[in-house]
Amino acid sequence: MKLITIKSGLLSVTISSKGAEIQSIQDKNGVERMFNGDPAFWPNRAPILFPVAGGLKNDCYEWQGKWYPMPKHGFIRPLEWQVEDVKENQATFLLQEKHEGFPFEYDLRATYTVKDSQLEVKYTVANRDQRPFCFSIGSHEAYATPSGIEDYEIVFDEEETLAHSPLHGNLNDHETVILAEHAKTLPLKYEYFSVDALVFRSLKSRGVTLRSLKHSRTIRVDYPDHPFLLLWTKPKAPYICIEPWCNGPDFVDAPAAIDQKPGFMRLEPGESIARRHIITVG
Repeated sequence: MKLITIKSGLLSVTISSKGAEIQSIQDKNGVERMFNGDPAFWPNRAPILFPVAGGLKNDCYEWQGKWYPMPKHGFIRPLEWQVEDVKENQATFLLQEKHEGFPFEYDLRATYTVKDSQLEVKYTVANRDQRPFCFSIGSHEAYATPSGIEDYEIVFDEEETLAHSPLHGNLNDHETVILAEHAKTLPLKYEYFSVDALVFRSLKSRGVTLRSLKHSRTIRVDYPDHPFLLLWTKPKAPYICIEPWCNGPDFVDAPAAIDQKPGFMRLEPGESIARRHIITVG
């Protein structure tokens, strides 16, 4: 495992080659903005979710007449990535490892670029196989809330009806719970996460800000390429995950065919596609 640090004048970001996972985002004053991975709460910081975010019905999918097993959040989180390129303000990691549930030839690159107070996270998937495949991708970054999440709120770019789709295990049914109407802010409460994540399937906003009620430091996440947004933490944990996903959790009555699931992308041989989100440290 290697730790790679990239910098601007305002940010220092460290990424591990294991999982290509962000380990640290420090601002110009040396204040740590990421959760530290304390295993008493959660032993991760910012796993990449590929080739599925969340879980699939029956932990498998069908593609072109074949069945493939797939664990929740995919299979890449514990894997060692190749450090492909490093500059002062940018690092690119490459993964090509196959899995019984994803036996295709592919390149997955995670490129991290810092500029001023922003960190751009870009995932690029290329199909090197002789056959098409379908995939999705998502992020799971945990931002530090040292005094607990109830001293924080999420600010949405647009006025929203905050319709949450509750999880039953890994799956959604077609129920929605309205947390607020005509709202741009959601005060965070641990009770929201007593079962699992908040799942927003129909937000207008393509950016949100994590704002403290006690100090002026903020984290903003822009996710122009991701239709779904999840928020997640554990009881009394000192972090909140802001999770842009390309796919949504499977419904309880979801079809098995992966190309019929919302948010999954089909790549033909020789094609590639990129998805990005931007973290701004305020």
